[in-house]
Amino acid sequence: MKKKVAIQGVEGSFHHIVGTTFYNESIDMLECQSFDDVVDAVNTGICEEAIMAIENSIAGSIIPNYARIDSNQLNIIGECYLNIQHNLMALTGQSIKDIKEVHSHPMALLQCKRFFDLHPHIKLVEAKDTADVAKSIAADQKMGIAAIGSEQASEIFGLNILERSIQTVEKNQTRFVIINNKHTELPASSAYDKASIKFELDHKRGSLAAVLNMMSDCKLNLTKIQSLPKIEKPWKYAFFVDVTFEDYNDFNKAIAIIEIMAEAFKILGVYKNSKS
Repeated sequence: MKKKVAIQGVEGSFHHIVGTTFYNESIDMLECQSFDDVVDAVNTGICEEAIMAIENSIAGSIIPNYARIDSNQLNIIGECYLNIQHNLMALTGQSIKDIKEVHSHPMALLQCKRFFDLHPHIKLVEAKDTADVAKSIAADQKMGIAAIGSEQASEIFGLNILERSIQTVEKNQTRFVIINNKHTELPASSAYDKASIKFELDHKRGSLAAVLNMMSDCKLNLTKIQSLPKIEKPWKYAFFVDVTFEDYNDFNKAIAIIEIMAEAFKILGVYKNSKS
């Protein structure tokens, strides 16, 4: 029986592409309209795992997804970096001058800001998913409206690419994490060399620096740090941190100390660094 994996978007979306490249096995992908639907699919047991975009090299962190992983007690079991090439696509027989509106996910619009600054006649409209817009344009034969998406989406839905690689920076990557809701104790193994953790600190001088210095002393390499304010506790912050390490024992030593130095410490996942 195929593993069932939840994704945000439809066939041809970047989440769908990650699903076809990350897994060595054939999987059954459940297409969800929103990230909340993705989380629900995992928490209700409809899907064993899910794919979730977490940050982009141009637009930065997708902060609500950090909160979703934390508040729903989800576990990160892997990651995938995908080269994102945004293409402007529409029904055939049109040029950019004919396009009045572009509908796309807000992150995709943000990643292509410089291109649209050069085409001020185009109205930008936010949508839930890039590939779903392409699907809708093809299904309803919408003239004057374009989508942003992958080359695969243009092929699947029979749209013409008007401009290729319209993202502001040519090298545009999005990091996706693979999640589930199973928290099993991981063995100390050389197969695992990256971890995502979360902790809270008071708004005191040097508190964060002390933790980061300790991580360095324990031979951990900090690859990402993201802070989120605690709305219910003024001047209190939660920090989401990614670290890599060569020796699992170094990681174990560091987390034992962090549990003493910080509050609300949580391991969000230990997994293989896809860039190693």
